[in-house]
Amino acid sequence: MANVVVVGAQWGDEGKGKIVDWLSERADVIARFQGGHNAGHTLVIDGTVYKLHALPSGVVRGGKLSVIGNGVVLDPWHLVKEIEGLRGQGVDITPETLMIAENTPLILPIHGELDRAREEQTSVAKIGTTGRGIGPAYEDKVGRRSVRVADLADRATLESRVDRALVHHNALRRGLGQDEVDRDALIAQLTDIAPEILQYAAPVWKVLNEKRQAGKRILFEGAQGALLDVDFGTYPFVTSSNVIAGQAATGTGVGPGAIDFVLGIVKAYTTRVGEGPFPTELHDADGQRLGEQGHEFGTTTGRKRRCGWFDAVLVRQTCATSGVSGISLTKLDVLDGFETLKICTGYELDGRTLDYLPTAADQQARCKPLYEEMEGWSESTKGARSWADLPAQAVKYVRRIEELIDCPVALLSTSPEREDTILVTDPFRD
Repeated sequence: MANVVVVGAQWGDEGKGKIVDWLSERADVIARFQGGHNAGHTLVIDGTVYKLHALPSGVVRGGKLSVIGNGVVLDPWHLVKEIEGLRGQGVDITPETLMIAENTPLILPIHGELDRAREEQTSVAKIGTTGRGIGPAYEDKVGRRSVRVADLADRATLESRVDRALVHHNALRRGLGQDEVDRDALIAQLTDIAPEILQYAAPVWKVLNEKRQAGKRILFEGAQGALLDVDFGTYPFVTSSNVIAGQAATGTGVGPGAIDFVLGIVKAYTTRVGEGPFPTELHDADGQRLGEQGHEFGTTTGRKRRCGWFDAVLVRQTCATSGVSGISLTKLDVLDGFETLKICTGYELDGRTLDYLPTAADQQARCKPLYEEMEGWSESTKGARSWADLPAQAVKYVRRIEELIDCPVALLSTSPEREDTILVTDPFRD
């Protein structure tokens, strides 16, 4: 049976939550493989809105196993709060339906404090983080000073891990003019939250491999988007983890051979939250209209998203780095009513034409988009569930995108509602 990886193919906010939820009906296991609670997925099911940050989108479906993999950094206090909120909406979450990898690094209060302190510095360019401690938690992971889920089970180990982390963090805090961390208070906080987290702890790598051998279908869920990948994104304005599809293997403990289909989620236009280059960004009435019709405000932060025309250059690039098998094109209905649409097909940089975004930040900032114009459509695409329901010009727009990114459309989403989806190719093919 096929196993599917879902990745965002732009700067995030592409509508992954709905697509993962839609696909999860066909899956047995839904595994989150990177990121933290800076991610935000909004699901609309039978008129009820669910907002997820740390939990996999599959938790709202009964009879599925949801997994938080080791590639995630986890704020235990936020997780408990999120679980309680969903239970208040009637979602049943138990150790039988949710597992957390034992080797998952934890986000501690000191990580958020460091994150926010850095962003407040006026002498250093802002990255535009959410201030939730994701970056510092990943730094501790590669610095081999993380407190991990398994460490919560043994007091001596926990104290040793905290002491190692504080050697580093207290030095940073002194340099930033902050008080040193109250060691005993931090250990007490972790001790108190430990039982809430440990009930879900499991050797996820083992469980997933057993599920795979038993022929179960696994859906691997990423957060953010490939243009925020720490290696292949618009560095340094990126997240602190690998977002591309290859991370699904290392972020859960399965081999790359377990991945059968990579679905890239692509918005029918382009948005970005925070700082960094954005070649097709619009500062005019069209940009304002995209933001208003698309309700472009972040699920996690509420920040207004920057909006622009579809950038085929960037999506073609991310389809290549993630090995995308097919895309899910979302929010096509936001383009309803535009007389003319534009698609970026290349960049002009210092008199040269480029078919990719260069790595150097100064060159990225100077790239000017080269556009191809297309006729828009006046009819509504909202709620369409078959190609026959779409205006002819909308179909032409979708087909042109396929040509320019060199990747087929597998799914087409026409509203936030779960069932308003046109299936072209089932990623869970046998």
